[in-house]
Amino acid sequence: MSSYQVVHSITVALMIAGVSFGCQKFNLRSQSPKKSNSKVDEFEAKVETPLVGDHVIIGGLNMVTLEGVGLVTGLDRTGGDPPPSMYRKRLLREMKKRGVERPNRLLRSPSTALVIVRAYLPPLIHKSERFDVEIRLPGNSDATDLNGGWLLETLLAEQAIVPGQGVLKGHILAKAKGPILISTGEGDKESLAGVLRRGRILGGGISMKDRDLAIYLRNDFRSVRNAKRVADRVGRRFHSYDKHGLRQPLADTTFSDQKIILKVPSRYKNNFPRYIQVVRNIALRETSVAQRVRMQKLKTQLNDPQMSEFSALRLEAIGSNSIPILKSGLQHASLEVRFRSAEALAYLGEADGLEVLAEAARKERAFRVFALAALAVVDEPETRLLLRNLMSIERDENGNSSGSAELRYGAFRALRTLDKYDPFIRGEDLKDQFSLHELETQGEPMIHLTNRRRAEVVLFGSDQRLRTPIAVRAGNHIWVTASPGSDMINISRYEAGQPDQRKVVSSNIAVVIREVTEFGASHPDVAQMLVQANDQHNLPGRIEIDAMPQAGRIYYRPEVGNNSQNESRVGRSNHAPNMFSLLKRETRSQRDQLPSNQNGLDTQLDSGTASLADARTSVRKNDIPDRGKRFRFFNFDKKLKSSVP
Repeated sequence: MSSYQVVHSITVALMIAGVSFGCQKFNLRSQSPKKSNSKVDEFEAKVETPLVGDHVIIGGLNMVTLEGVGLVTGLDRTGGDPPPSMYRKRLLREMKKRGVERPNRLLRSPSTALVIVRAYLPPLIHKSERFDVEIRLPGNSDATDLNGGWLLETLLAEQAIVPGQGVLKGHILAKAKGPILISTGEGDKESLAGVLRRGRILGGGISMKDRDLAIYLRNDFRSVRNAKRVADRVGRRFHSYDKHGLRQPLADTTFSDQKIILKVPSRYKNNFPRYIQVVRNIALRETSVAQRVRMQKLKTQLNDPQMSEFSALRLEAIGSNSIPILKSGLQHASLEVRFRSAEALAYLGEADGLEVLAEAARKERAFRVFALAALAVVDEPETRLLLRNLMSIERDENGNSSGSAELRYGAFRALRTLDKYDPFIRGEDLKDQFSLHELETQGEPMIHLTNRRRAEVVLFGSDQRLRTPIAVRAGNHIWVTASPGSDMINISRYEAGQPDQRKVVSSNIAVVIREVTEFGASHPDVAQMLVQANDQHNLPGRIEIDAMPQAGRIYYRPEVGNNSQNESRVGRSNHAPNMFSLLKRETRSQRDQLPSNQNGLDTQLDSGTASLADARTSVRKNDIPDRGKRFRFFNFDKKLKSSVP
């Protein structure tokens, strides 16, 4: 063989080797033993894998502003005839379209009021799913109070301000209706005048379309070929099966050179921020050899607490091949490493880390929201048992209790997300307005109310009873009273022009809630009654409102000591799992400030805890907000208490 043939053969062999590694940068670098204290090979492999996130941006995560004009009925003579305006014209046009007879006469009634309805359509919402709606009276309205009102069905559409054309109405994307929850506190009529003119309907909006997640190729990478390549890689990692058992990728380019539509897998449905992170960490081009090399490097990084989050996320993006490595992380001494491994395993469908997730939720506030979200995706009997235990207050050998309000309610929401028909938390629907859940938990009794997303009342502890004497209202016409020492409750309804109603029931809180609902009380009325009862010390335990775990808290690593790397922010407040998100709309300035102040969250909520003792201290300090803040969404005017008929 000639020298030319030898050189040619070597060149071809090197080219084939280069192709086999795709676009991996696989460098062999001499390692001097004098510069290393550890035992390493003479040659160290360096692999740089291109990821999907290097070439795409995420779309479809904005909140779409919707608006409409609606009519509120059922007011206690606090409504009024709306003055001439574009809102009145729009409402009259809609009423005529629906065949309402004599609409002007209806608008003049003191029991009705014209309102402006606004909502923010959440990202990745599906058709028929619910979201919150905000209600307010126009500035020139003669109506004074929306308390006790009911919004009739109102269509909500996109709005756009066009120079020279004013406000133009876009596509109708949702509809809204339901009882109005008034944002009020204690005070006189003057101080309450502003807040009585606005309110919220929990889950009152119903989406009329699906909002899908989309990723867009960066301009320097934009082409039909690259779009298909990215879709294929994502579809290979995430897929479903149709009714014929055929594999269907959850990514579609729709013949575009830039846009790729993603369907969120069911396992990530209630934590789509996690899904986005995983998609961004999927390898765009990688051979099996390069993947094995990278996995070994990620295994080393997983055992480093400071690198464990990064490593676990990339191992999760690789898929089932990484499960053995993640399982090895469950034996690590660091809670952070164990938690990161267990979290990734949960989204890979593995149940080995369930006890670690429960431990993280109980002991570390910074991990709690993500641990509970991960528990909610593993449908195993052990998961249900662990979540039930987290809803109860446990005591150690010294008699110290553990179980904050946010942990107990967070576990409830996680179990309901996993299986809303679980007999332990199933509850009952009352008049199709809200749900009542009476849980047989251990420890201090607690009542949890919501003023966002879901209209529900959760009683932690069965057979809770009202203390007497009591005199509270449930709405404008229903009274709940009892004399001192009595174990029976009188429920009365008085309304002009209607026959009086009375009934005597037991002091069991669940029974009282059911009966006042039968008398016509709505969810806001029941919330008003319970908050008044709490203010008068008629409840056997505490009452909490929207006590949910938060993202963006600080975790302090006990292993590092005084090192500058001893603390880490766990997630961001606007990247919480959507099953726990409050869906607050952010301004650009707030988003820019997120790394420093987490969108205005109280700095007390940023502190993490590494031990049960610290958790108890932080719970006492932080989990019980200021009374004025806790009850600001429910109407309980003290002056009404002294005028019981």
